[in-house]
Amino acid sequence: MSNISVPTVSICCITYNHEKYIGSSIEGFLMQKTNFEVEILIGEDCSTDSTKSIIEDYCLRFPGRINLVTYEKNIGSINNHINILNLARGKYLALCDGDDFWTNPLKLQKQVDFLEANQEYVICCHYSKVINDNEDVVYLNPNPVSLEYDFEDVLLGKKEETRLCSLMVRNVEEVRALNSKSWYLQVHGADKFFKIFAVSATNKKIYVMPEVMACYRLHAGGVWSMINSNLRKSRMISDFNLVIRNFKYSTDLKRKLLKIYIRDYLLFEVKKLRINHAFNTIIKLL
Repeated sequence: MSNISVPTVSICCITYNHEKYIGSSIEGFLMQKTNFEVEILIGEDCSTDSTKSIIEDYCLRFPGRINLVTYEKNIGSINNHINILNLARGKYLALCDGDDFWTNPLKLQKQVDFLEANQEYVICCHYSKVINDNEDVVYLNPNPVSLEYDFEDVLLGKKEETRLCSLMVRNVEEVRALNSKSWYLQVHGADKFFKIFAVSATNKKIYVMPEVMACYRLHAGGVWSMINSNLRKSRMISDFNLVIRNFKYSTDLKRKLLKIYIRDYLLFEVKKLRINHAFNTIIKLL
């Protein structure tokens, strides 16, 4: 029998060119106070700055606390994400990218306690504040309240206060199955698909705790938040089509998805002369 203990939580972090931020992320991981074992997994994707050396310094200062995963060449954020999740041994997965950080030392304990007591939820999130590269707060909900979302909610885009840096998910076979889906490698908003898939596969819900316990950064190097508006819209349309082609939904939900497409995306497609693309999307939803 193996003497290697299995952690209750696996902290899963992916990072690339985050030299300005990765230290804050790691400090947030290390400050967690729990009555259970935690493992820290950091996937460093061949950064061209000093991100790797900063993580290595933390590994030396805190021996045995941090598992640094590196690659021979850059594999991209989704492959990095999948690889780290496949390595995670914990009953629960706590996610945080290397440019975000946690602000409450009891975050993991509170989320585990909730999920242990509430089996109808597959994901537990919490509120987070948003800052820019100057550390200015650009968003902070002044009155957090409990929220919950089911499959219909997340499919239709209702996901307030479920940023990746706040997310803890049950590490179950149904959720892990996403890692083997070839279409997942084509997505742009990977965290959105992760949430949709988790609630769809388990038929459970997402709960949002009414506490601010993490910080999300907007910065020029962000994969999603600071890109050109036209490119962002094109990526959103691509993700929308991946959603409608890879998830099962009722006739009523199909009508609601069609309304979203017409309201949010159709005019953009017409202006870009993507008529055939628009036609194929509409046919799929009729």
